[in-house]
Amino acid sequence: MFTFKQFSVNQDKTAMKVGTDGVLLGAWTPVSHNPFSVLDIGAGTGIIALMIAQRSGAEQIDALEIDEDAYEQAVENFENSPWGDRLFCFHAGLDEFIEEPEDEYDLIVSNPPFYAEDYKSSNEQRDLARFQDAMPFDEIVEAADLLLSENGILAIIIPFREEEKFIALAKESELYPIKITRVKGTPSSEIKRSLLAFSRNENTQTEIDELIIEIERHIYTPEYINLTKDFYLKM
Repeated sequence: MFTFKQFSVNQDKTAMKVGTDGVLLGAWTPVSHNPFSVLDIGAGTGIIALMIAQRSGAEQIDALEIDEDAYEQAVENFENSPWGDRLFCFHAGLDEFIEEPEDEYDLIVSNPPFYAEDYKSSNEQRDLARFQDAMPFDEIVEAADLLLSENGILAIIIPFREEEKFIALAKESELYPIKITRVKGTPSSEIKRSLLAFSRNENTQTEIDELIIEIERHIYTPEYINLTKDFYLKM
């Protein structure tokens, strides 16, 4: 079990464990536009939806998870949280979910499973899960195009090397970057991840910055502590 300040996440049933990417996205995603409805695409343990529940007053937080074990785990984590009445998980793939869209969402978040050449763990089942579940970016953009409310925001974390491609793809659906944060593990390491937020408003000035996680092993930067202190017990 992974224990945060206001909730806990069980992760014994799923290969998708709580990781830095999910926590980063959950803490970074813009919520200043006071979303009423939120959709988390590819919920895993439910960590991002739970973080958004803690950070916002959103009354409807829907999560989507195709993997049965992860779906059951997310449901359990939602029910055990203080926000169980606001959180709901669908056991479905994105393609079937958007066939009959019933709702618009003010915020769509996704930490999509991506397959990276440099990603090899000692757990073959997990590697396979990453590879098979790798969600095509165009599906996420298509979903956002269909489901985002007029002033809604799409927030996503992806490998930095895919940033340009994703921004170009989003532009085709008239979604424009409002905020870009590039993430490095340490001051001397290369940029690994991009946190991206998009809206339908073409005239927004894009805010661009960089986030470094650690000064050295387990010595976190003030920026990272500031971002995650409401969640991590030891921050």
